[in-house]
Amino acid sequence: MDSLFDEPAEEARRAHEPLAVRMRPRNLDEVVGQAHLTGPGTPVRQLVERDAPMSLVLWGPPGTGKTTLASVVSRATSRRFVEISAVSDGVKAVRDAIAEAKRSLGMSGRQTLLFVDEVHRFNKAQQDALLPAVENRWVSFIGATTENPFFSVNSPLLSRSLLLTLQPLGDDEVREVLRRALSDERGIKADLTPEAEDHLVRLAGGDARRTLTYLEAAALVGDGKITVDVLEKAVDQAAVRYDRDGDQHYDVISAFIKSIRGSDPDAALHYLARMIVAGEDARFIARRLIVHASEDIGMADPTALQTAVAAARAVEHVGLPEARINLAQAVIHLALAPKSNAVITAIDEAMADVRRGNVGHVPNHLRDAHYKGAEKLGHGKGYLYPHDHPGGVVAQQYAPDELVGRRYYRPTRHGAESRWAEVLERIGKVLRGR
Repeated sequence: MDSLFDEPAEEARRAHEPLAVRMRPRNLDEVVGQAHLTGPGTPVRQLVERDAPMSLVLWGPPGTGKTTLASVVSRATSRRFVEISAVSDGVKAVRDAIAEAKRSLGMSGRQTLLFVDEVHRFNKAQQDALLPAVENRWVSFIGATTENPFFSVNSPLLSRSLLLTLQPLGDDEVREVLRRALSDERGIKADLTPEAEDHLVRLAGGDARRTLTYLEAAALVGDGKITVDVLEKAVDQAAVRYDRDGDQHYDVISAFIKSIRGSDPDAALHYLARMIVAGEDARFIARRLIVHASEDIGMADPTALQTAVAAARAVEHVGLPEARINLAQAVIHLALAPKSNAVITAIDEAMADVRRGNVGHVPNHLRDAHYKGAEKLGHGKGYLYPHDHPGGVVAQQYAPDELVGRRYYRPTRHGAESRWAEVLERIGKVLRGR
């Protein structure tokens, strides 16, 4: 009698669950992406197949499968599964879960898998409360974090756990998530046009949960027919014509860099926004800023490179959407900085000379004189140690004979580079004995 009553109730409960929850993989083979963590011989596979006691910290962006992996492990093993959210639960919940795990282990020998979501939100005392259970293996601990665990997870807890890094899903993997949701009995029945699928992939940004949330919302709005127009209404985000492998990718990044080079921060911010909204890889944008900082600004503002590198580090440590602010700051700095291409011109001209064979011999007085026999060869003879002379500069030849007088770095008078132009002129006179 009870089973007849419970089965419809269970089906009704599942029907009201979000699509992302209903479609959560039931075993490792259903997990999309993260093959480097779920393949044969990997720690997660060992945890499942050998039922081995192990503690893990899963680090990755939202929607990459951290909760999914913990759920799969709980389904595939005989362990009790206890989930704690660091957002809403405190140290009392941790201690209660550990106490119950010890009772279960002592009475029935059944182990507990304790999953702590957003573990980085626990303070030091709360994280410390986990240590005895992890160290004594009263529980198999899995902590999930979107923050860099080396900054957000206590060292003692991290040292007792295996750190696994999850990556954003690729476009093909997002498409697989979509198509599975449209064909699986747990999913939804809807007709998704190819154009709408492409737009959904762009909106997803490698986040499987976001993909399914948008798909579910669009299915409701479109009454089973999902087009780009329906998607725009469902998620309140217009489709941006942008193909990461096509002309738009190259055209937009070209316009982006040329706007920065042209000192127009507003145009540059437009193209930055266009790329971010379209789902462009933020690391690609950051790499272009680093190159631009030396190619088009260089010594006119040496701090531009520091800003660009800092923005790239922010992308790695923080990720989108927050890192959009760091990227925007770098874009504004670079756009407003004085411009100079003297650095790229210098290295390209120097390399062109080398490729043409203009290399020459290293002058004897500059050669290594630290090994036995170097003195007999005349190596190092006549070298003048700059620190022994006023100003730390002394007249002597550094370039090979064939390149004496060749100038590669020709500083502009823009920004801070004007100072270096004066320094170079002053040093040059000393080096040439004037």
